[in-house]
Amino acid sequence: MRLDLPGKTVAITGAGGGLGAGLARALRAQGANLALLDLVDDGVQAQAARLGGDRHARGWGVDVRDFEAQQQVFADVAEHFGAIDVAIAGAGVLGPLQTIGPTTPADWDRVIDINLNGVWRTLKAAAPHVEATGGHLVAVSSMTAYVHPPLLASYAASKAGVAAMADVLRLEMRAVGVTVGSVHPVIFRTSMIGDALSSPAAVELVKDFTGVFRTVELDTVVNGIVRGIERRAKRTVIPRQQGPTALIPGLAQAAVERLLFRPRTVARAIELGSKPAATPPAG
Repeated sequence: MRLDLPGKTVAITGAGGGLGAGLARALRAQGANLALLDLVDDGVQAQAARLGGDRHARGWGVDVRDFEAQQQVFADVAEHFGAIDVAIAGAGVLGPLQTIGPTTPADWDRVIDINLNGVWRTLKAAAPHVEATGGHLVAVSSMTAYVHPPLLASYAASKAGVAAMADVLRLEMRAVGVTVGSVHPVIFRTSMIGDALSSPAAVELVKDFTGVFRTVELDTVVNGIVRGIERRAKRTVIPRQQGPTALIPGLAQAAVERLLFRPRTVARAIELGSKPAATPPAG
C-alpha cells in the first residue's frame, strides 16, 4: 500500500547532516511535515525555519545514544504534529579508516553505538507512535552491509547489523500494520565522508571509484530514499544498478520469510515471547 506523503509527519535523526538536510528539503517539497532531530538543536531549528516554521517543520536536539531522551523527543513530536507517520534513523558516523591494530576500543564502540545501537534506539522510541498511524520505519544502512572493504571494520559491521535488524523488525512489525525498510546507498559525498574519501588510504583502496565503489550524487540518494518511503520498500539500493549486489542475501531473506516466518507463526511467537519466563526451580 502506497504511503502518500502530503500532510504526513516524518521524523529524521541526523537531520543536520548532508543526507538528513537533503531528505528534509525533498520531503517538504512533497508536502510532508518534518521533525528534524540532531545532536545540536541550533542548526536544525534554523533549518526548520527555512522549511516553513513550526507549522510544517521543527527542530529538536537529541543524542541517539540516549534512549530516554529520544523517547521524550518522539513524544514531543507526536504532540506537536498530532502523529508520526514515518521515522528515519539516519544519524551515523564513519569512524577512522584504519586496521584493527591502531583502532582503539573507544573508536570501535563509538561507531557501533551511534550507527547500530543508535538506530535501534531511534526505531524503538518511534515505534509506538508509528504503530498508531500504521506508518513506516526506515533504517539507513549502506552498500557496505553487503560489500565489506578493509579499513572500515566498525562501519561495515554496524551497517550489516542495521540491515539484519531491519529484516527482523519487518517481520515483527507487520503484525501491527507497520512496514520497515532499510536503505543501502553506495558512496556519496557529504561533509561526513568528504575528507575520508580524499585520504591516501581511501584513494588507494578504491582506486578510481568505479564499479560498486562508484560515487553518486547526494540528490540521487535522496530521491531514491523518498521513492522507497512512498513504496514502503523493504530494501532500497541506490543506484538501482547495484541491486544485484544485494540480490542474493535479499532473496535468501525473502525465501525464509515466505517459507518459515509466516504471519501467524510470527504472531504466535511474539505472543509467547511476551510472557514472562518461568522461574527455574531452586536447588
